[in-house]
Amino acid sequence: MFLRTKLCLTLLAAAGACGVRDVDPRAPSLGSPSRPDGAIDVAVGEDLQARLDAAPKGATLALAAGRHAGPIVLRKPLTLWGPRDAVIVGADAGCTIAVDAPHVRLLGFTVDGSGSRYDLLDAAVRVQGDDGLVDGLTVRHALFGILVEKASRVIVRGNLVEGTGEEALGLRGDTIRLWETRDCVVEANHVRNGRDMVVWYSKRTRVLRNQVEGGRYGTHFMYSDDQLVEGNRYDANVVGVFVMYSHRVELRSNTMSRCSGAAGMGIGLKESGEIQLLGNRLVANTIGLFVDTSPLDVAEHNRIEGNLIALSRVAIAFHGGAARNLIRGNVLRDNQQQVRVDGGGDALAATWEGNRWDDYAGYDLDGDGYGDLPYESASLVGQLTSKQPTLEFFRGTPALFLVDLTGHVMPIFQPQVLVRDPRPALALAEVSDAR
Repeated sequence: MFLRTKLCLTLLAAAGACGVRDVDPRAPSLGSPSRPDGAIDVAVGEDLQARLDAAPKGATLALAAGRHAGPIVLRKPLTLWGPRDAVIVGADAGCTIAVDAPHVRLLGFTVDGSGSRYDLLDAAVRVQGDDGLVDGLTVRHALFGILVEKASRVIVRGNLVEGTGEEALGLRGDTIRLWETRDCVVEANHVRNGRDMVVWYSKRTRVLRNQVEGGRYGTHFMYSDDQLVEGNRYDANVVGVFVMYSHRVELRSNTMSRCSGAAGMGIGLKESGEIQLLGNRLVANTIGLFVDTSPLDVAEHNRIEGNLIALSRVAIAFHGGAARNLIRGNVLRDNQQQVRVDGGGDALAATWEGNRWDDYAGYDLDGDGYGDLPYESASLVGQLTSKQPTLEFFRGTPALFLVDLTGHVMPIFQPQVLVRDPRPALALAEVSDAR
């Protein structure tokens, strides 16, 4: 018991360190883009909007270090570059930079401020043109950060987006928001202290190697199909990634840690199908994986394979059924409860194959690395708290300990079996770090 407790504390300390250090060696690289050749200088104090309007299509303007007055609108294909200490300052109304043309590139500078209207989505940067690039910007003091709306093939890469940090998460604006987009890329950004990173009504988005921390939803998909989420780190958000009403979404090699609070979860699925969760690390969350009526379509299936779920209050929680979920080759360790089924019932309809359970009490006489007896999860306390969540308040107390003990020693009170893995793994390698 002492060794297991020591291991838990060590892992928790390691997980807690993510995102707390001033410099995380696994954070995205945020180097500034180099000055493009042939750029036309714009001095501090010049009318930036007039210079943009007068520039020929395809021209590149280079901002001098210092403060430049916004808001501005780019109505033709242009490149606007600046060093990080070149700052375009908002006017406390509307969007600070609005892109209304295709093939616009925004590179390297800082955008400070925006309007404060939630209903108008006042943002630091709003892109409504195809084939745009937002690369290496620093966004601060803005209600919304970078918005891409009704556009295709836009790349949002290497930006630092600072949310307002309001104490109430709902009063913050979204940090990066994609709405009705196609074939966009969100890559290597560092996002912190905002509300949500949103991908809604969008197709074929690639969310790659971002670090998102201190918000509500690390990334929230809704009505968005054919998505790839790979190599990201989500730390200290309420929810890491939540997928709603979407299809063919793949989450691969991501880390979700310290998603806490009553609604905290590493990954959530709601009425979504053909989802693949492969090689992710879900560590120190309230709920590691939450599955709500997913998949909804009887012709669809979900694949949950090769993930690590550790140090969570509940490793996997089901709400509304577990059928057509393949759960194979995962490592579940040091969780208070391995599986929970809300409202009663069981998760036997899911397909459980070769998972590694740290509370497995069987043996492997033939030495093939798999238990000779099935793994079964049944807890009288878990059964009670799934029907009466308020009883969670008493978890860890002598009263609930005696309830669980009664379920093990008195057949008349034996709890319902929630999970049966016919061939539990004993020597399954743990998932390597996603970054």
